Amino acid sequence: SLAPPVAGGNVGSPAPSSGDNDDEEKPTGFDLTGIAMSGLKGKALTLNAEDFPKAGEVRAVIPEDCFEPETNRSLGYLSVSLAGTALCTAFGVNMLNVLPPEALWALPFWAAYAAVTGTVAMGLWVLAHECGHGAFSKDKRLQDAVGYVLHSFLLVPYYSWQRSHAVHHQYTNHMELGETHVPEPMGETKDDGSYGLRASFIDALGTENGLRAWGALQGFLHLVVGWPGYLMIGATGGPARGVTNHFYPDPLTEPDQPKKELFPGNWKQKVLASDIGIAATVGALGAWTLCNGLPQVMALYGGPLLVVNAWLVLYTWLQHTDVDVPHFSQDEHTYVKGALHTIDRPYDKLDPFGAIDFLHHKIGSTHVAHHFDSTIPHYKAQAATDAIKDAFPDMYFYDPTPIPQALWRVCKGCTAVEKRGDRYVWNNEGLVDKVE
Repeated sequence: SLAPPVAGGNVGSPAPSSGDNDDEEKPTGFDLTGIAMSGLKGKALTLNAEDFPKAGEVRAVIPEDCFEPETNRSLGYLSVSLAGTALCTAFGVNMLNVLPPEALWALPFWAAYAAVTGTVAMGLWVLAHECGHGAFSKDKRLQDAVGYVLHSFLLVPYYSWQRSHAVHHQYTNHMELGETHVPEPMGETKDDGSYGLRASFIDALGTENGLRAWGALQGFLHLVVGWPGYLMIGATGGPARGVTNHFYPDPLTEPDQPKKELFPGNWKQKVLASDIGIAATVGALGAWTLCNGLPQVMALYGGPLLVVNAWLVLYTWLQHTDVDVPHFSQDEHTYVKGALHTIDRPYDKLDPFGAIDFLHHKIGSTHVAHHFDSTIPHYKAQAATDAIKDAFPDMYFYDPTPIPQALWRVCKGCTAVEKRGDRYVWNNEGLVDKVE
């Protein structure tokens, strides 16, 4: 199967024990020195290895219907995302003569257009992602055709990412084999690496301004540079597979664990098959640029694509990262433990109507269960979420922190980790009150 064979579940609404109560006591029995608290209030640090259920126990509580994709229903959601993106694009095309994109004075409009259109088009990304997981349809040809076309249009190599994303699911919050947003371990001294670099910002600019500058830099590197960096060199991936490239099937450097190569066996041919779709899209963009100029291409396509990419990184980053959420080494990691360290967040409260969460098919508010069984379609994720939350309330992570605030906390506070006991934790010694 495309995703690891594990038990499944989905999670969506807040659990009473998820950290909603600001007066909840911090966890005891674990060294909390230098650990800031998220809206989870350290909940992830209270769990021990023996607390986690077996995969089969989790799957057993989820209604069987949750594992059945419905093709017509999936196509219905696809039509909503396609129609919304098409309407935005049609509006943009009609504005080309009114607000020419090559004019600097028109830049604010085209920036706003990119924000709106990219936010709507993110729904297409989510559905392509479901195709890669086998959650769109039982008709594999239809599913792969939809996923291939959508991902290629968004400059994502379909089969390459299908494979790497399945690996991400298998090794969530794994220090060596994790595929995205793997933390940097602290160096031998506090002056080494990113931890030392953040300290240098603080030394140069003062604590408040230094942390702001550091957070702004991290936000830019992740949300703007992060996605192309990941596709090209495996940025933020674990060290075990060496440097990887989603357009070239072999590792660019010698892997630490050759048997864990990102694209083994038949996947190498699939990587090359993905490149055909990317080449076609790049060719079309090149022809468009030659005919109508780069400003038009950037206004109608490039700008919205940057916003789509930023949404993607935002979701992935915040689903698995916060100042009191640990990571695990190879000896301590299990699939269930990794999946249960996924965090659901209140994306339904990003706007007064929950429109963004709807347009994005609730990818961020029902993601925990998705990490148990990624074949659950998004329109059945809430039912799976409720089942898991009811059966395992102490295992379900929901952080009620508003998304902008949570993002800013992660930008400032998730810099480097150190080993404590059986887990790696984010060290914010001396900065806890500034990070929280």
